[in-house]
Amino acid sequence: MSAVEPLIGGAGDPAEVLLRDVRALDPRAGLDGRCDVLVSGGRVAEIGEPGSLAAAEGAETIDGQGRLALLPGFFDPHVHLRTPGQEHKEDIETGTRAAAAGGYAGVLAMPNTDPVLDSAPLLGSVREIAARRARIPVGFLASITRGLQGELLTEMAELAEAGAVGFTDDGRPVESAGMLRKALQYQRLCGGVLALHEEDRTLSRGGAMNEGAVSAALGIAGIPTIAESTMVARDAAIAGYEDGRVHFMHLSCESSVAAVAVAKEAGVRVSAEVSPHHLLLTDEDVRALDTRMKMHPPLTAEPDRQALIEGLRSGTIDCVATDHAPHARDEKEVPFEQAPMGTTGLETAFAALYTGLVEPGLMGLGLLVERLTAGAPLFGLPVARIAAGAPADLALVDLEARFVAGERGWESRSENCCFAGRTLQGRVLLTIAAGAVAHRDRTLEMVGA
Repeated sequence: MSAVEPLIGGAGDPAEVLLRDVRALDPRAGLDGRCDVLVSGGRVAEIGEPGSLAAAEGAETIDGQGRLALLPGFFDPHVHLRTPGQEHKEDIETGTRAAAAGGYAGVLAMPNTDPVLDSAPLLGSVREIAARRARIPVGFLASITRGLQGELLTEMAELAEAGAVGFTDDGRPVESAGMLRKALQYQRLCGGVLALHEEDRTLSRGGAMNEGAVSAALGIAGIPTIAESTMVARDAAIAGYEDGRVHFMHLSCESSVAAVAVAKEAGVRVSAEVSPHHLLLTDEDVRALDTRMKMHPPLTAEPDRQALIEGLRSGTIDCVATDHAPHARDEKEVPFEQAPMGTTGLETAFAALYTGLVEPGLMGLGLLVERLTAGAPLFGLPVARIAAGAPADLALVDLEARFVAGERGWESRSENCCFAGRTLQGRVLLTIAAGAVAHRDRTLEMVGA
């Protein structure tokens, strides 16, 4: 059990705002209807019929006119904030500002920084930065192995005590089955989910995109989907043997979804995430060789995309995670094969998924909201709720607003978003995180109390 709070940062003046006549939608609470929601002292103070509540003197009032949607604040269990050592790409302040602009009320940051987050003192120093600079609460995963080298375990118990929410070597797989087994045995002592980047590098090495007809046509070395799915199956078997708890990161293909389904059916304690780009794009989008379309795992084929959507609908895949991976412009402005892998996604996740899944009728809005918030409980963290007395973690969205992604610039320090230039629907107007206003869109109109 950690001696410190797992999430840190985001503190500010408690929000005092009346959200009048909004469509409040919280699938966990069975809430879907027009109402007034009063936020006071950083909590949801009261919920009432439209027009029934009054704001305190000096508080702000936002009139939703029955049109704006009020949702629980989203939670992303997989982002790269690049602190320490890579702040030219992103830092805790810009990354969490981007998250707030996307409706997120909490995120978990990965440890593949420079240096790697593999010691309690380093974790403590980064948490101190977050306490000062984070716009929304942020938690940190520490590495499973020292320096991500896969050879020696970190001091997992000490890291957990220092506030690590879980452990991952994200960016690299735990290649040794024996090392993963050992980590799962230590997990019994220190707790914490093991989040796994699944990749057999003897199969993926040298590849720059998905192996298939498109890679053959472009003459680019491909990465076969079995590089991911065989590791998912292996690690699920190890977790089952040790009765361990693992989380599979950024699934990208049909065979991985099938492997997770088999593990869950067998009672293995596994969970999984999928990223917006894998739900909405395919390797056909790589034909123009835009390096914003280069990410790891790579965009796969249409049957894989359909399997991911169905896996998210069915619950085989538990949550959406952006894998927000910022890179500096000069790092991406090189030939496709030479560019680093990764796309940003915090600012576009909801709108892209609303546009690509909800509007065409592939998924209901309530289910999408549930999946965008489900990452928190997977890591033992409280989920955002729209309920009287609950902490105010809320996202106010104009579901009818259409905009071009990136047309007004980005809150992130980096611009390598795979949805840049696309017309999306569903603009986040206001985000309240940890009871404080973390983001306010400049188009949002306020009226006097």
